[in-house]
Amino acid sequence: MAKPLVPKPLALTLGEPAGIGPDITIAAWLRRKELNLPPFYLLGDRAFVARRAKALGASLSLVEVAAEEVADAFAKALPVVATDQIPTAEPGRPDESSAPAALASIRQAVADISSGRAAAIVTNPIAKNVLYRAGFTHPGHTEFLAELAASGGKTPQPVMMLWSPHLAVVPVTIHLALREAIALLSTDLIVSTGRIVASEMKRRFGLVRPRLAVTGLNPHAGEDGTLGTEDKTMIAAAVEALRADGVDARGPLPADTLFHEAARKTYDCALCMYHDQALIPIKTLAFDEAVNVTLGLPFIRTSPDHGTAFDIAGTGRANPASLIAALRLAARMASAPAQPGS
Repeated sequence: MAKPLVPKPLALTLGEPAGIGPDITIAAWLRRKELNLPPFYLLGDRAFVARRAKALGASLSLVEVAAEEVADAFAKALPVVATDQIPTAEPGRPDESSAPAALASIRQAVADISSGRAAAIVTNPIAKNVLYRAGFTHPGHTEFLAELAASGGKTPQPVMMLWSPHLAVVPVTIHLALREAIALLSTDLIVSTGRIVASEMKRRFGLVRPRLAVTGLNPHAGEDGTLGTEDKTMIAAAVEALRADGVDARGPLPADTLFHEAARKTYDCALCMYHDQALIPIKTLAFDEAVNVTLGLPFIRTSPDHGTAFDIAGTGRANPASLIAALRLAARMASAPAQPGS
C-alpha cells in the first residue's frame, strides 16, 4: 500500500446508527486499497458494525483498537474505537439508543483531535429529528461541533462550505426559513464569513490568494436598486470591506449567471446569501462528489453531503462516493501547506 497521505488517522463518526453511515463506512474500507484511502477509524461499537456487515453480506475483518493503534490495523481490518454508548437500532429504524450513540461518537472525535490522536474529523450523517426528540438543542452538526470547540468561553463562528472538484460554495445563512435568512443577513455577517473563507482557503487548501465571488440577494443583483436595495447597500459594502482587508472579492454578482462553466473558472469559492442559492448549483453539478466542510473551527471537519437515507439503510444500495470524497479531502486539507497570512 502507498505511503499514507497524513501521519495520523482520520476519526470517522458513526452518525445515525439506523442510517447508511455504517454501510458507506464498510463500503469505503473495503475499497481502501483500490482507492489508496488514508487510514481512518470508526468511533462506535464493534459488535454493532459486525451486525450491519452481516446484514449487508459484506466480508470484512473488524478490530477494536485504541486510536494510536489504527495505522497498524487499517490494512487488515476496519479499526473501531469504542465509545461509551452501544447502539441497538436496526437499519431504517432509529431507537432510544440512536441519539446517545451518535453524540458520543462526535464528542469522542473532538476529544481525539484535540489531544492529537487524529488528523481530522469526518462525520457520517445524523438525523436531526431523532436528536431533537432526545433533547438536542443545536440547529445541526456544525453548531454542535462549534460548541465542543469553544475555548476560553469563546465559541468560534463555523462556516459551512460545500466543496467539489467543479465548484465550492458557502451559504452565508444556512438552515433558516427564507424570510428569517433575509432578516439575519447583514454586512457584518457577510464580511466575517468572507474573512473566514479566505483565511481557511489559504490555510487548509493551500491557495495563495483565494478568489471569492459574492452573489447578490435579489434577481439580477437588484438591477441597480429597482429589484431591491440590499445588493446596492448591504452586499456592496461587505465586498468593499473585504477588499479593504486584502481579500480578492468581487460582487454583488447575479446568481443566475455565476455557475456556468466559464464563470466558475473566475473564482475559487462562491459566497452565497442563502441555503438554496448555494446548494442547488453544487448538488446539480456534483451530487455524488460534493463534500460538506466546516471552516472556522480549530480542526478539520468534512462530511458526506447527503442524509441518513433510512429507506436504503442495510440494503447495500448506499453509494459511498461522497464519504470517500470526504475522507480524501480531509487528508488533503490536513497535509496542505498553509500560505502566508492565513
